[in-house]
Amino acid sequence: MSTHYLSGWRVDVERREGVPRLLPAAALARAVAAALDAAGAPRPASIGLILSDDAELAELNAAHMGKDGPTDVLSFPLLGPDEYPDHPGKGSGGLPTPDADPDGFALPPGARPHLGDIVVSVERAVDQAGAGRGGQTGDVRWDARDELRLLVTHGALHVCGWDHADPVEEAAMRDLERRLLA
Repeated sequence: MSTHYLSGWRVDVERREGVPRLLPAAALARAVAAALDAAGAPRPASIGLILSDDAELAELNAAHMGKDGPTDVLSFPLLGPDEYPDHPGKGSGGLPTPDADPDGFALPPGARPHLGDIVVSVERAVDQAGAGRGGQTGDVRWDARDELRLLVTHGALHVCGWDHADPVEEAAMRDLERRLLA
């Protein structure tokens, strides 16, 4: 695992054994930090990024989303949507987040709250890019590194409460992703 400190964020990047290295962990951490900045995530804070494969994503997809087969990215937010600024991409669905502690749990001095974790199938990124099914719209042919940056950005936005369940949310999220990747 590698840890990267960027503008108040601690981004822990873990690459599972056997997963290809398409981009340096530092570049992926920068993509996560840019998405957190754009989403107005509270800082200082930490977030985890796990680079994995289709097998692990299929297991997580079944266990947490009730869906068969692999997916490209899953996000596991730990803070509720009210911890983030309102925006047109703010979803109401997705994975449940833990209920806030009614007593206002305080972290020890100097500790960073953990925003959540992002798990990306690098295998899926390579496949989607190679088949021209990238770009979240499923019709973009680009390099697998670009697809991986998009999936990392997409996952970070999901941690921050962004969603694409309805057309307004989707348009806002896609617009922000395009700006962040430009």
